[in-house]
Amino acid sequence: MGACILNNKSDKIEELWVEYKKTNNQKIREKLVEEYAHIVKYIVGRIAINMPPNIEYEDLISYGTIGLLDAIDKYDPEKGVKFNTYAAMRIRGAIFDELRLMDWTPRLIRQKSKVLEDTYSKLENELGRPVNDEEVANALNISLDEFYEMLNEVNGNTIISLSEVWYLDNEDELTIADTIEDESSNPLKEIEKEEVKEILISAIDNLPEKERLVISLYYYDELTLKEIGQVLELTESRVSQLHSKAILRLRGKLGRIKSQL
Repeated sequence: MGACILNNKSDKIEELWVEYKKTNNQKIREKLVEEYAHIVKYIVGRIAINMPPNIEYEDLISYGTIGLLDAIDKYDPEKGVKFNTYAAMRIRGAIFDELRLMDWTPRLIRQKSKVLEDTYSKLENELGRPVNDEEVANALNISLDEFYEMLNEVNGNTIISLSEVWYLDNEDELTIADTIEDESSNPLKEIEKEEVKEILISAIDNLPEKERLVISLYYYDELTLKEIGQVLELTESRVSQLHSKAILRLRGKLGRIKSQL
């Protein structure tokens, strides 16, 4: 009985898609928005946890809904990509675009994040290996406690980094969503994308074990920082620090490679 209900629902959604792509009927579009609104709420729920108090939950829902509308309009069922996957990328992108336009991160936090990123990049390039907390703190001429406090301060600035745009040059850009779309008309761009993906995969593989695991659980298994803490038996604050360090290492390495392209 349950399977029958699910099949009927799936058939109805498929019929909505067929009809909307044929007619562009706005009432059908509204029905699709209602059907997939849960994706927006899920993504906003994960992002909102790490946002400062001045970022309103309802605003994030609004930004995410814009991304959902964009996904509905641009989605092509014939490409064989699941809509939930495609929509999630568009929703995240719309939210992050709005946050960047708002310039919500205080300048001092951005400066501290850049200092940490550059320090990781410089030390790991010189040593040829991941550096530890003591080495970074020494390079910054601060105590370990001050280093951890600095990590906590920049956490909100790093939490969305892997979902932001990776720029190939001043005129072109690559996002995760772009890797889903069919751009076979531009083979050169496809080669560039594959190179960037390989660089990112290599950079993640070379992270220290716990940081690599946090990245995997957060971005691929889509656990919250609190849930990751429960899995790894760590405090949420500790998981947040591991996440921030991983992102700073990745930013440093990708930035260094980008400057060589």
